[in-house]
Amino acid sequence: MATYKDIVGTAVRNNAGNIPTAETGQVFFDSTNLDFKYQFPNTLSSWRTTNNLNTARDAIAAGLGIQTAALVVGGSQTKTETEQYDGTSFTEVNDLNTGRKSAAGTGTTTAALASGGDTGPSGSGGHGVANVEVWSGSSWSETTDISTARQGLAGVGPSTASLVFGGYDNPDYNTQTEFWNGSSWTELGDLNTKRSSLGGSGTTYTAALGFGGTGPGNLAVTESFNGTSWTEVADLNTARGSGAATTSGTQTSALYFMGYTNTHVALTEEWNGSGWTEVNDLNTARYLGSGSGTATAGLAYGGYSTTTVGAAEEWTADAAVGAWATGPSTNVAKYAMGSAGNNTSGMIFGGQTPGTTYLTQTETWDGSSWTEVSDLTTARDLMGGAGASNTACLAWGGRESNPTASAKTESWNGSAWTEVNDLNAVKEAMASTTGAPYTAALTFGGAAIPLPNTAKSETESWNGTSWTEVADLNTARSYIGGFGVQTSALAYGGYGPPSYRQFTESWNGSSWTEVSDFNSPATGAMGNAGVSNSSGIKFGGAPPYLATTEDWNGVSWQETSDLPTGFAYGANIGVATNAFAVAGQQGPSGTVSSTTFEFTSPSSTIKVLTD
Repeated sequence: MATYKDIVGTAVRNNAGNIPTAETGQVFFDSTNLDFKYQFPNTLSSWRTTNNLNTARDAIAAGLGIQTAALVVGGSQTKTETEQYDGTSFTEVNDLNTGRKSAAGTGTTTAALASGGDTGPSGSGGHGVANVEVWSGSSWSETTDISTARQGLAGVGPSTASLVFGGYDNPDYNTQTEFWNGSSWTELGDLNTKRSSLGGSGTTYTAALGFGGTGPGNLAVTESFNGTSWTEVADLNTARGSGAATTSGTQTSALYFMGYTNTHVALTEEWNGSGWTEVNDLNTARYLGSGSGTATAGLAYGGYSTTTVGAAEEWTADAAVGAWATGPSTNVAKYAMGSAGNNTSGMIFGGQTPGTTYLTQTETWDGSSWTEVSDLTTARDLMGGAGASNTACLAWGGRESNPTASAKTESWNGSAWTEVNDLNAVKEAMASTTGAPYTAALTFGGAAIPLPNTAKSETESWNGTSWTEVADLNTARSYIGGFGVQTSALAYGGYGPPSYRQFTESWNGSSWTEVSDFNSPATGAMGNAGVSNSSGIKFGGAPPYLATTEDWNGVSWQETSDLPTGFAYGANIGVATNAFAVAGQQGPSGTVSSTTFEFTSPSSTIKVLTD
């Protein structure tokens, strides 16, 4: 009989405990716990918001192309606008000749068809048209009409071999299927169920899928096409029409998302060739939107929520994600500290213990444990900090034991703190570029006494000797989150009277620009890690005490692995792929803690083999 080594090419490794460097799927024997184990990567399939359409609209032609190269055609109020997506943003290109909504779109960004649709204004009765236009990659021109005028039809396939099916032309729903050979249309086998506003998936007309829709009433029916006829297969879990699909998916792999039940929904379902499974929802519930791409890399855009929207989202399947684990505790339970450094050479300073005792205490991190070192010269909490390691750091601002807000700045040389030039503005609860060099720090936002209503918008830059005021934030906020360096930073959340915010602003070295909001509830006092405005994470926040972690990719936020418990008013060190959430207030009630959590990305899970 073949052994494991014969099959895999290596023997089962014997190790006392887990093997941190184990390969994916590698079986090993834990001699300490007497278990056979294996390791696999942690992954997540979810939607991430991206840049919006230039023109908000619904009833768009079903998506053309893939996630990184898509075409948006026509839409509500019989729009002619065409927009092209390059994987980051939408750009307007040449218009349709005939404005329309609810058309079928097939093909790619370089060769496409827009077939059928409705050229009447909203409320005109839903009369379809037969008009077809072909896209050359730069402009639209009219070509041979489809045989039956209709709107709300679905389409799949390339521009030279497209399939369109279903639809509506007042007063009836349609089953008709037509095939385009590059010059003319031919009728093929009808759908089994009349419907419009359905989804479709397929790269070829001989292997297509049609699902959902309205006919009348919301439908869950799924049908598979073999080039000649349609066969009913497994239904959707939730009957709905006016959804969107990954039209460049296949007959065996597709997504159907958004839609209308008795209200607009964010539901996403995945087709594996034999059945539908509900997966993570869209961030924005809507219907009458459209989609492009595949089941592993999809794109959703436009639609109607409480109003017509231009929101776009990207779907990524099985992306590697990080995970949190408990690390060594600090020497003292505390909160509202300043911090600096990285995951192998960090430090925390100041803060409070329960009972409003302001601290001068400093602790350094060497990658494995916390050690008390020389104290700050002035006890305080809610201060800023910066430094690339624990040998050269900066601490500034905060709330002194009086209590009054402070402008004091102190410099750490690896063994002691020394007072240097003050901030220009007295403040506390500001954000700072924690891991930036101590000679090139940035601080922004914050507040004066009393908190939190005295929110500030000032940004100050440190050159190694003194602070200089530079461009203000667009929205004044205290308890604000932020990360980055002096020339490239991100600011988000915080309290901007009269409420907490979800706003995000990006710093390019000279000015702030508002970008995408984060997804979790509006909060302040979050943890942060990142070295530029293009990559980082935020975690925790209050009120209430959140465990949520979100990843920033330079365009938008996406939720990832949660902290083990709620976290706020703690310290943070590290980068987006290896960060620490240190002490602070933890748990649902915000108990002051000494616990440290470490985030590692990508991460893996180890499982025990069982009988």
